[in-house]
Amino acid sequence: MMNPSSTLTPSSQRPFLIPLPLSLSSSTKRHRFKLSFPRCSSSSSSSSSSSVPSQVPKDLTGVELLVDKLPPTLRLATSAVVVAGAVAAGFSLGSKFGGSRNAAVGGAVALGVAGGAAVYALNAAAPQVAAVNLHNYVAGLDDPSLLKNEDIGGIAKRYGVKKEDEVFKAEICDIYGQFVSSVLPPGGEELKGDEADRIISFKNSLGIDDPDAAAMHIEVGRKIFRLRLEVGDREADIEQRRAFQKLVFVSYLVFGEASSFLLPWKRVFQFTDSQVEVAIRDSAQRLYASKLKSVGRDIDAEQLVALREAQRFYRLSDQLAENLFKKHTRKLIEENISAALDILKSRTRAVTGVIQVIEELDKILAFNNLLITLKNHADVDLFARGVGPVSLLGGNYDADRKIEDLKLLYRAYVTNALAGGRMEDNKLAALNQFRNIFGLGKREAENITIDVTSKIYRKHLAKAVSGGELEMADSKAVFLQKLCDALNFDPQKACKIHEEIYRQKLQHLVADGELSEEGAAALLRLRVMLCIPQHTVEAAHSDICGSLFGKVVMEAIASGVDGYDAEMKKSVRKAAHGLQLTREIAMSIASKAVRKMFITYIQRARDAENSKDSAKELKKLIAFNTLVVTELVKDIKGESADVSTEEEDVVIETEDEEWDSLPSLKKTNPDKELLEKLGKPGQTEITLKDDLPERDRTDLYKTYLLYCLTGDATKIPFGAQITKKKDDSEYLLLNQLGGILGLSSKEIVEVHRSLAEKAFRQQAEVILADAQLTKARVEQLNDLQKQVGLPEEYAEKIIKSITTTKMAAAIETAVTQGRLNIKQIRELKESGVNLDNLVSKNMRELLFKKTVGDIFSSGTGEFEEEEVYENIPADLNISKEKSRVVVRELAQTRLSNSFIQAVALLRQGNRRGVVSSLNDVLACDKAVPSRPLSWELPEELADLYTIYMKRNPTPEKLTRMQYLLGINDSTAAALREMGDRLINSAVEEEEFVF
Repeated sequence: MMNPSSTLTPSSQRPFLIPLPLSLSSSTKRHRFKLSFPRCSSSSSSSSSSSVPSQVPKDLTGVELLVDKLPPTLRLATSAVVVAGAVAAGFSLGSKFGGSRNAAVGGAVALGVAGGAAVYALNAAAPQVAAVNLHNYVAGLDDPSLLKNEDIGGIAKRYGVKKEDEVFKAEICDIYGQFVSSVLPPGGEELKGDEADRIISFKNSLGIDDPDAAAMHIEVGRKIFRLRLEVGDREADIEQRRAFQKLVFVSYLVFGEASSFLLPWKRVFQFTDSQVEVAIRDSAQRLYASKLKSVGRDIDAEQLVALREAQRFYRLSDQLAENLFKKHTRKLIEENISAALDILKSRTRAVTGVIQVIEELDKILAFNNLLITLKNHADVDLFARGVGPVSLLGGNYDADRKIEDLKLLYRAYVTNALAGGRMEDNKLAALNQFRNIFGLGKREAENITIDVTSKIYRKHLAKAVSGGELEMADSKAVFLQKLCDALNFDPQKACKIHEEIYRQKLQHLVADGELSEEGAAALLRLRVMLCIPQHTVEAAHSDICGSLFGKVVMEAIASGVDGYDAEMKKSVRKAAHGLQLTREIAMSIASKAVRKMFITYIQRARDAENSKDSAKELKKLIAFNTLVVTELVKDIKGESADVSTEEEDVVIETEDEEWDSLPSLKKTNPDKELLEKLGKPGQTEITLKDDLPERDRTDLYKTYLLYCLTGDATKIPFGAQITKKKDDSEYLLLNQLGGILGLSSKEIVEVHRSLAEKAFRQQAEVILADAQLTKARVEQLNDLQKQVGLPEEYAEKIIKSITTTKMAAAIETAVTQGRLNIKQIRELKESGVNLDNLVSKNMRELLFKKTVGDIFSSGTGEFEEEEVYENIPADLNISKEKSRVVVRELAQTRLSNSFIQAVALLRQGNRRGVVSSLNDVLACDKAVPSRPLSWELPEELADLYTIYMKRNPTPEKLTRMQYLLGINDSTAAALREMGDRLINSAVEEEEFVF
């Protein structure tokens, strides 16, 4: 064993010292001492036996030396002897010098007390001596962790003290605190993972309770905290903070869940819960990450189980552990990726470089397969979290600028997989894994695969064609299908390649503007070998040959009406027939170019300032069609210039002969003499029918038709103008314009008809301004109808429409002003007037209400239900149910008003008016039966009854009036006897016939 006195602390490894006061009793001498253990440096071994303590032994002084030499039993006997001897000596001295018994007793007491004090001091020093011996015993150990609980118990027993003794216990705590401080690495070093186990083992060896041990952890924290406040630079502050975090984490592992109340970090150091959690989490993560460093690409189940156990011991959450594990596996494959990219991008890359790239990729694949296998292991629940396929998400290669590098590696693997001319199933599975690992989209990976496979397919196809293997094959389709199957290539993509090859061949053969017979035969041979369908061939010829032909057509069109000469005609014929285009394709190409030029003319016509200029642009369009487009169509078809065009004459045939009378329409079909004068008409195969809406085409046709009708006006001085009359040749051009616009005969007739109707209506409205038809006006309208060529039936409809519209306005006014009654309405209907078209529904309902109101105010007392509820609504064509509601509401209102009016007229002495108002009351009562009327003056009711009775009404009316006025039979009989005695004699009676 090493001599404690010879042990020194190296200057390069200064001990971390925490002075702790040892509490003694008030009568015991206080001691302060230090016991220092060196910290474990980063280069020290993980074994606890490698930590050699720096020993600072303590010496015993005075009575402590005596206590150290005396066993507990001997010390007790000595104490008794000392006390007894002191008493005896005191008694002897008191007797000798005092001379009395009391003096002897006093002396005995005095010396006995002194002896007792000495004995007490001797026994009180025992715990201190035991603590010093414990300190020196630990200082003499090569490794403090070798201290056992039995050793501490033996020292305590030797000096007759208990472990719970304050001084002895303080020494044990001090030793524990020094050990904790020595076990924790400095702030710049990482935990090794065995710190908590060593501290727990040492704590158990000391037999220290958790609360006392926790207090020492707090003391260690205070020391670190003070050092942190004392440091002056930022790096030292970070180091002390890291040291404090490690203390918190290790303490949490030592005390487990009890650390929440045993270690009051928040209260002592003013920390928050989140700060404590962060300290524990960060330390656990760093410790777990250091464990992962030992994990390589050959990881096995045993390592995964150990990692899981370490995670639980470090109290690390599953999510954080999973993230750390995935991060570690990602770094491993990133190393392979970086190595592969360095080789792939090297300018001095040799042939073997590709092999090395594939080897690096295979390492990634093997590692990924291993992790997938472990994930599917039966004991996967015991493994570390995060075991599964690797991914680059969140790593150095998870960026847009890195995706191209990953695509290079993916392309390299695809190329290598197809190097032998066949795609194996295991290679397909590997590519799917790489796509997932690299994070490539499905379309991105497919594009790379298709690009590489297409090149290899072209290479094998070219070899099969040049070697004659494909041409000698019994079935070209089967041969090509086998080649696609071997390369795992989509046959549709192969067909695209075949089409591209055909197009390239065709483009090469027609480079001089003409396809020879030999070229056509070569294309046919290629088409048969590559199994190219007919529609693909036609599309290729249409695009490539059509493009060349289109250029010729554009040159011909651009030459204008004066530039389409014999040389241009020859060029068109050569292109149309030399490129072996079908007539349909050639016409389609020409039609597209011609229609673009047509649209240019149309746009100019629309942009013109006035209709005259617009018509002139349309005239240019017609000339272009006749002189250029017509000849172009003939050259494409290969027709001779002297072919008769009589059959091509466009003649508008109407479906109904009634429209043949339109003068403007007649002129569009000129006679043969005019045709010979003007020359041959233009072509009508290329039209704008599908390029412009019908409305636009008819508007353009109408513009030129108006030009033909009105003539060409020329302004002269003094604000006047001269109109040049057009001859029938303009109508022939109008006919050609209709063909260019793609108008059908029906649409053309409709334009002419609309103009004729418009002209007839405008002049007819002037003639029929007051809606009155006279003989002279009828003759005038007939002349107008013949002049515009409008059929008689349509002229009559227009005349009727004008008169009806004007009559409707007059009827509406009459209804509004109250000058039209139901009798007049019935007369109009008998005359054939459609009332629904002349009078609105609201006006008809208003007329019904007025008619019913007239019935209720007629003074006759009559109300015919059939007339009001059936006949009148039918005449006015209004709802009968709604009419009943109107009658009911009006009757209830008018009954009360008529009764009040009768009383007012009674007071005025107007007997005739009284009878009329009472009859109105009866009429309202017939519509809606009423209860007896109430009035505050019964005499006036009697007067009303008397006046009505004296006019000799029918018994039914008189009886109903008696009921409504509330007059009983006896009163009525008395009134009949008294006559009109109740009437004020001052009022003169008006005699009239009822």
